[in-house]
Amino acid sequence: MLTEPRASTDRVESTPAWRLDLPRHEWHRPLAVLAVALTALSVVALVGYLVDPRELLGRPLWEKPLKFAISGALYALTWAWIIGHFTRWRRVAWWAGTVITVTLAIELVIIVGFAAAGMRSHFMVDTPLATTAWSIMAAAITTLWVATFVAGIALWRNPGGDPARRAAIRAAVVISLIGMGLGFLMTGPTAEQLSDFQGVAGAHTVGVADGGPGLPLLGWSTEAGDLRIPHFVGMHALQAILLLALALELAARRVPVLRDAETRRRLVIVGSAALLAVVAIVTQQALRGQSIVSPDALTLSLGIATAGLAVAAAIAVLTAAARSLATRTAGLDGEAPHAGARDPKGSRSRVAAEAPSDAS
Repeated sequence: MLTEPRASTDRVESTPAWRLDLPRHEWHRPLAVLAVALTALSVVALVGYLVDPRELLGRPLWEKPLKFAISGALYALTWAWIIGHFTRWRRVAWWAGTVITVTLAIELVIIVGFAAAGMRSHFMVDTPLATTAWSIMAAAITTLWVATFVAGIALWRNPGGDPARRAAIRAAVVISLIGMGLGFLMTGPTAEQLSDFQGVAGAHTVGVADGGPGLPLLGWSTEAGDLRIPHFVGMHALQAILLLALALELAARRVPVLRDAETRRRLVIVGSAALLAVVAIVTQQALRGQSIVSPDALTLSLGIATAGLAVAAAIAVLTAAARSLATRTAGLDGEAPHAGARDPKGSRSRVAAEAPSDAS
């Protein structure tokens, strides 16, 4: 049974914000339970992927449940951790997380159930059962986006102890919402489907019908544009940017220039901007019907420009930070004590020297 957290505001205002070692009782429990369940489902789907020879649209039957289970587990686990840090709007964040739990669970139940029956779960409106399932999934996906948006607003209103972590979490949520929103590009019927309706309304690919050759496990088309790519990249910015912030914190133990939180914050912003640019690049690539494995000159130019600007910006941030650190260090090394400064040790020495001796 789900239990709502107490609305008391005396909770750990003194607890450091955005703790990496969040205590177990602070996690959003429904999302944490869902993450564990989806992890177990991932194992089951992996077994099906390896041993079940059946295919659907030219892809292994259990490929989709496996992908969605892994993705859902990561998403639930990340939000369970984030919501555990809230000190304001706790009730709103808790309920938003619970709605995310329910809608994500509904989507996975339908996907796994249809896969077990050897049926497509997405875009099908050819039978009453398929139409009902797709309508439920569409409503669940929309509700999931709205709940994530509400949790994001609540997150924005919460303080964060470390500027780099705060910037990382906020940027990650914004880009994740964009990536989730891009999924709606797949839900409209294509011109070909409207001209010759066969009970399918919506598609993953642009330029060819769904199915056919694709990347292993991911299933992304190697023949045409695939709208699942920007959806995936944007949605999982939630993990990528947080991992960047964590990596910078770990590196700060050995790299003095990274010990400044403002420097790490600027690097997080650079990384977030680069990832957002990548989302834009793969979106235009998919919409133009271009496969991820066959980029043209425009896509390659955009990718190279994004990488170059990101590297240049990161170097500029690190160079400025190194100069600032060198200036502060030189200032401390060259600082002379004030003439009137109190030196307890020296004072005791002077007192001892000025005191009359027993021999006198």
